[in-house]
Amino acid sequence: MFARTSRLTLRPWWPEDAATLTATIAHEAVAKKLARMPWPYALDDAEAFLSLPRGATEPRFAILAHDGDYPRLIGSIGLHRGEQVHELGYWLTPNAWGRGYATEAGRIVIEQARHALRLKRIEASHHLDNLASRKVLTKLGFREVRREPHYSVAHRGNVDCAVLALDLDDNGADMRSLPIAA
Repeated sequence: MFARTSRLTLRPWWPEDAATLTATIAHEAVAKKLARMPWPYALDDAEAFLSLPRGATEPRFAILAHDGDYPRLIGSIGLHRGEQVHELGYWLTPNAWGRGYATEAGRIVIEQARHALRLKRIEASHHLDNLASRKVLTKLGFREVRREPHYSVAHRGNVDCAVLALDLDDNGADMRSLPIAA
C-alpha cells in the first residue's frame, strides 16, 4: 500500500533501501529513543530489518518527504503485532524532527488500522525522557494506560517507558483524508 499527503508519501520498504535506510537512521539520538534499534547501526542491520517477515496486519512504511526536487527518506512508521495488541512504532531522522511529520504519518497508519485492518485498539510506548514522542501520540489521541520498563537494545538495558493506547472506533473518522493506492 502507498499513501500520500501534500508533504509525505508512505510506501513499503524495499530491499534496495538498505544503504539509504542506514544513512537515515544511523544517529545515536535516534537509537537511544527506540527499543529495538542497535547502536551503532550498520548496513547489515538495515538488511536484517528489511528482510524481517511481516504479517498481513503489520504494515511497515518508509516515510518520504516532498520538500525538494525528489522525495527523500526521513523515517519509518508501522504496526507490529504484539502479544495482546498491535503496537505503533515510528522514528524520524533528526533533521526532520519538529515539523509534524510523525503526526501526519501516524494519522495515515491509524486510519489504515481502523478501516482496512479493522483493529479495535493499538498501543504505543515512549521512553519517559522522549517528550516529543509523547506529544505526537497525544495529538493522535493516545492516552497513557501504564508505565513499565522496556528493554532497549541501544541502551543495553531497561528504560522506563510510558505505554499509551488508542481505542479505534468510527467516531470522528474521516476517510477523505486518506488517499491510498494498493
